[in-house]
Amino acid sequence: MHYLVFILGLVLSLGVWAAGSQSDSVHILNLTNSKLGYTCLFIFTVAYIAVILEEYTDMRKSKPVLLAAGLIWALIAFAYSQNGNGEIVGDAARHNLLEYAELMLFLLVAMTYVNAMEERNVFEALKSWLTRKGFSLRQIFWMTGLLSFVISPVADNLTTALIMCAVIMAVGGHSKRFIAVGCTNIVVAANAGGAFSPFGDITTLMVWQKGVVDFTEFFRLFVPSVVNWLIPAAFMMTAVPNDKDTMQSQKQILMKRGGVGVIVFFLLTIVTAVVFHNNLHLPPVMGMFTGLAYLQLYGYYLKKTYSYSYLARKYGMDIEEVRRNARLGSMVPFDVFRRVARSEWDTLLFFYGVVLCVGGLSLLGYLAATSELMYAQLGPTVANTLVGILSAVVDNIPVMFAVLTMNPDMSHGQWLLVTLTAGVGGSLLSVGSAAGVALMGQSKGLYTFMGHLRWTPVIALGYGASILVHLFVNQSVM
Repeated sequence: MHYLVFILGLVLSLGVWAAGSQSDSVHILNLTNSKLGYTCLFIFTVAYIAVILEEYTDMRKSKPVLLAAGLIWALIAFAYSQNGNGEIVGDAARHNLLEYAELMLFLLVAMTYVNAMEERNVFEALKSWLTRKGFSLRQIFWMTGLLSFVISPVADNLTTALIMCAVIMAVGGHSKRFIAVGCTNIVVAANAGGAFSPFGDITTLMVWQKGVVDFTEFFRLFVPSVVNWLIPAAFMMTAVPNDKDTMQSQKQILMKRGGVGVIVFFLLTIVTAVVFHNNLHLPPVMGMFTGLAYLQLYGYYLKKTYSYSYLARKYGMDIEEVRRNARLGSMVPFDVFRRVARSEWDTLLFFYGVVLCVGGLSLLGYLAATSELMYAQLGPTVANTLVGILSAVVDNIPVMFAVLTMNPDMSHGQWLLVTLTAGVGGSLLSVGSAAGVALMGQSKGLYTFMGHLRWTPVIALGYGASILVHLFVNQSVM
């Protein structure tokens, strides 16, 4: 925690120092060296420390950043109103709200589809299949890593990591060493897989929706992402025993009726969002909400064709037994609005707080100063590499949003580089990504901060190698 505060203080103090040479605009106030600016920095830092301490305080991360966002913008509005320029703050706030609304509504549809697949037992069926096959521990190590890498570009890396961790826990329950290294491998693979797709992480989604990188151009990061995962995985495999006496679950779990349909409509929704954005020049969120209509209509179909006699035949029960189960809620027809209600609202509200806080600091002048220091003086390659390292300490969402808000003048290849580093940099520490934090809780102390830290050197090797590979294979756009 002390090093986090130190890094934040260092970055922000350097931003203040670099801002000293900026001239005041006629309308935009430069408040970087004012008491109000320092107060806003203090509020944001305290709020973010509270976010980091969520695991120990049990206070959801959205609460402190929501309060901080309100306080920061109130202070800025007060300062501008004293100069007769209050409307500037209003316009800036609306601009930030529009950016948040597009991303939030996009994520809401994606989360609804993921929740729908969970409700239809899509992920449980996959886990059941893996745990019933009797693979060796090394086979499970590679399969869970590969599936994490493959699934996370479509689903999000957090959901993918949780599913694969459940497999690791189920088949390797007698080997604490295997669970620790297997979960580390999953975190690295899920973060790497999410880096080359707009749907793999919130940061890549922000880059895509901002229009900085086109949808197909994300696949330029495929090879660097593979390198980012495979290099540390090759080292970690040496710690996995080649044990075939794995724990097998004899319980078979099947997908519920409509599970395959939900998967198909989710893929169709992705295609719709891409077409809306690339070909029709409309916001991707409009394509996603069109895709939500697919899910709603499919849910209506499932509801209208729900049959007690069909379920009785499928599950080998008599109709009265099916009716009893339906009343108890175990076999209810699909309801799309329940899936919307189960979205990660804490994450969505946290995202609101982050966007507004960073937007406020930008209006104060800190991001312009930091951009000048990092990208003009250090150079884009060094700056983008540091962004990835910083995202291992601070959540990558505010880091990436800050970079997008700075909008530094750099080549297309450099924008791809910062997309890569912000996505995979969180793998350096277990607390550097949502996937790592979630797995520490799910594994019940078997996957820990220190257990992950043991592999940080080889993960860092993969991080550095992925950057070099990107600079080589994508040198035409650098």
